[in-house]
Amino acid sequence: MPIARLTDAECDAALAALPGWTLRADGLAIERTFRFADFVQAFGFMARVAILAEKADHHPEWFNVYNRVEITLTTHDAGGLSRRDITLAQTISAML
Repeated sequence: MPIARLTDAECDAALAALPGWTLRADGLAIERTFRFADFVQAFGFMARVAILAEKADHHPEWFNVYNRVEITLTTHDAGGLSRRDITLAQTISAML
C-alpha cells in the first residue's frame, strides 16, 4: 500500500504542534537542529534516535558536527511529508 503524502493543511497543522521543527524551503521535508553540551551527548542522542528510527522502519537524514545534530525528515516513497515523518518528529521531540 502506498504511503500517503500529507496535504498542505495537514503539514501546517502538524508543524503547529511541533515546536522547533520547520518546513524545508521546498516544502517536502521538516528540519530541526539540536544542540548539546558536547559531542558525547550529541552522539548519545543520535544513538537513541537511531534505535527508534530502526524500530519504526523510518530513517532520518542527519548531519552532526561536535555538539550539533541536524535532522531532516521526509518520506521518499510519498514524494514529501507523510504521517511517518510527523510521528518520528514527535517521538524525537519527546526525548528531550
